[in-house]
Amino acid sequence: MFKSQFIDAAVASNALRFGSFTLKSGRISPYFFNLGLFNSGEVLVQLATAYATTILESGIEFDVIFGPAYKGIPIAALTVAKIAELDPSKGKLEYAFNRKEAKDHGEGGNIVGGSLEGRRVLVVDDVITAGTAINEARTIIEAAKGTIVGVVTALDRQERTADSTVSALTAVSQRFNVPVLSIVNLSDIIAHLSSSLSAEQLQALKDYQKQYGAA
Repeated sequence: MFKSQFIDAAVASNALRFGSFTLKSGRISPYFFNLGLFNSGEVLVQLATAYATTILESGIEFDVIFGPAYKGIPIAALTVAKIAELDPSKGKLEYAFNRKEAKDHGEGGNIVGGSLEGRRVLVVDDVITAGTAINEARTIIEAAKGTIVGVVTALDRQERTADSTVSALTAVSQRFNVPVLSIVNLSDIIAHLSSSLSAEQLQALKDYQKQYGAA
């Protein structure tokens, strides 16, 4: 249910659009996803619920949710609050995020929020493409003496990376040896919207998946 509600909220907020979009990879995609357009109270409720439910159902044990600056910051805050609402026994879970530039006054440092030292850290982000942001997050977390135990993203595009036959999520999971989960993937989008998209839009999604889909 929460997956369907998340997709509907993405479409309603224009975060999920259909057409022709040139990606950073140079691929021409029939859809585009921009989590930044989850920018009203009603869709943020759906966003928080989707992340929190995905995390709770995963069974991953962690101490802190980490949101990489900038998009990851509101995701982490919303998610830890929703987890506390859905499961009050987890109300003491903390979240943290990084500053782009370390603060050299006051308490100093580049981590804001809960301490990462000696703690199990779950990273939340929007979409993994090349895994660059997660690499940066790992460097920050390890410098703060924390340990990544998993990653949760909003969307798995399910397409192979430029240099392999596996998806970006699978590549990151293999690289870090941790679970990498998504709220929804392209197959979920196709299945849920099959009756509301035009025949041309639906076929374009299927063709794109066939052409670039991961092994």
